[in-house]
Amino acid sequence: MIVATALPSLPGHHPILAGAPPVQSLHGLFAGQPLEAFEGGSAIFWQGDRSRHVFEVLQGVLRLFRILPDGRRIIVGFIQASDLLGLAPDERYPYTAEAVNEIRLRRLDRRRFRELTEASPALSRQFVASLCEELAVAQDQMMLLARRGAEERVCSFLLRQAQRAAQGSEPASSVPLPMSRMDIADHLGLTIETVSRTITNLTQRGVIAPSGRHALAIRRPATLARLAGADDGPDTRRSGTGPAQQAAWPQ
Repeated sequence: MIVATALPSLPGHHPILAGAPPVQSLHGLFAGQPLEAFEGGSAIFWQGDRSRHVFEVLQGVLRLFRILPDGRRIIVGFIQASDLLGLAPDERYPYTAEAVNEIRLRRLDRRRFRELTEASPALSRQFVASLCEELAVAQDQMMLLARRGAEERVCSFLLRQAQRAAQGSEPASSVPLPMSRMDIADHLGLTIETVSRTITNLTQRGVIAPSGRHALAIRRPATLARLAGADDGPDTRRSGTGPAQQAAWPQ
């Protein structure tokens, strides 16, 4: 059953009021907004819906997908905890956002979000930097699908997930993968058989290992990076200091 539930706000979160201290980050704009919960399989919004809100994801994973005219599903990306969703100024959402597992999020009216960001030079810079980062991620995905083979695609995906799960400079010992292998296949432009075969092969070679029902352990991170073609150093994009953000929002 698909359920969306409004939950009480978290302690210490208050609405933005006149005279309150200035908000320092885009995430701060969502303080005081109702906390909503969605079960796995729930749609937050559908492809083609009018773009009315911007979302802050606090827990869980969302799949963003488009349905092509021939009925095929293309997963354009995954949204995880601490991500903002719906930043692009599109009149309508270009994809469906569907919960992979239990989701908790907050939403803010798009017009209110725009008013608040435009009123603050610091928030405006962060907003532009986030849009640049979204574009850079989309370009990386296009290059991945256009220029790399199946093993490189799967390894690149696992490497990105490992970087997301890392705590500071400490590598993640276990990488959560709540999405299904069909989801991964639809994201990487592969068949589910190819994804399964590649993961099995990496496991047999000792690069990765099962770690619970929805996780993998990265046993040989340097080998994984090499197989992914990551020869330009670690990707710092998710730490907020990626090239696109540095260009749009110098430190």
